Amino acid sequence: MLLAPYAGDPARSRGRLHDEANRGVRGPRDAFQRDRDRIIHSIAFRRLRHKTQVFVAPDGDHFRVRLTHSLEVAQIARTIARALRLNEDLTEALALAHDIGHPPFGHAGEFALQSAMESAGGFDHNANTIRVLTLLEMPYPDCTGLNLSWETLEGLAKHNGPVTAPSWALAEYDALHPLDLNSWPSLEAQVAALADDIAYDNHDIDDGLRAGLFTLEDLLTVPFVASSWDAVRSRFPQAEPKRLVLELTREMIGHMVNNLISESSDLIERSGVQSPEDVREAGRALIAFSPAMLRAEHQMKAFLRAHMYRHPAVLELTNAAQSVVGTLAEAYLAAPERMPEEWGGELPAGQQDRARQVGDFISGMTDRYALARYRELTGKPSPLPDGF
Repeated sequence: MLLAPYAGDPARSRGRLHDEANRGVRGPRDAFQRDRDRIIHSIAFRRLRHKTQVFVAPDGDHFRVRLTHSLEVAQIARTIARALRLNEDLTEALALAHDIGHPPFGHAGEFALQSAMESAGGFDHNANTIRVLTLLEMPYPDCTGLNLSWETLEGLAKHNGPVTAPSWALAEYDALHPLDLNSWPSLEAQVAALADDIAYDNHDIDDGLRAGLFTLEDLLTVPFVASSWDAVRSRFPQAEPKRLVLELTREMIGHMVNNLISESSDLIERSGVQSPEDVREAGRALIAFSPAMLRAEHQMKAFLRAHMYRHPAVLELTNAAQSVVGTLAEAYLAAPERMPEEWGGELPAGQQDRARQVGDFISGMTDRYALARYRELTGKPSPLPDGF
């Protein structure tokens, strides 16, 4: 496929922080394809299979975790990128890696870790993604990190828009390898960000229905969902409602994807951008929903906040998960030498650096590893209630 002039071009990449002249030939792949493959083969990516999406340490095999969510985001993002003639490999790399910085138990763990590390600069999962990929992953003998291309790191750092006040972890890397944080991200990064919204809006609805947190009747109070349901029922009038829930999800994803492609095509054309540099200087996002679809998407989020994220059963799990991460942080911050040898054997001299090393250790944990360390440190059983 012939790429648009404003698409990411691996032949014009700004390169990598570390020279790779001695790496040898690793197959006929361009820079962004190599980035995608490095992410897929990383330990941090594998750990996502045991990290919370919404449900903490889910018992049911049918609920989503961070890994399955990331794969679904990548599928949606590639579809959009292909339609807009953007670089699919760069888009996929960004989608696959966007949640790699999440600690155990998702946003519940992030809240607890942010609070525990406040005196050391706090914790932010997006900045931690950059830290993991550039420092903590160490698969190569000649450098730290995955040594990803500039465009991939830039897209991960600011896929939600320009970053005017970077947290310490992002600022630390930006000082070493400037990522132009004040400019707009590439179109590929913008696509990955909105593919994330499409995926979790629709798949959280699917998981919430499956878990019984709300009913189909509750869900049909959202106008966009109701109109999509009517379209599905008109195509399959004889089907039982429970057989049509997955079709409803596909219907809504299709509408959102098509709307995003149409609106973004118009925005790009009207903007007159002719290069990735033009995109960064455009002064606004060029990948967007129409105003009507954006209102519908906000209504979906509002429904999920009220009926799922703040559901008593989910809040009970969330509070217990925060207690686990808070307890781990308190224990290891007080005695960092209690961490495993590779973490606690050689500790930095400064108190702040020690605290950040504790944060690195805890943020890399999976849900089940965090629970195992909690039992080990406290001698108590898991505080998580039986449930999802």
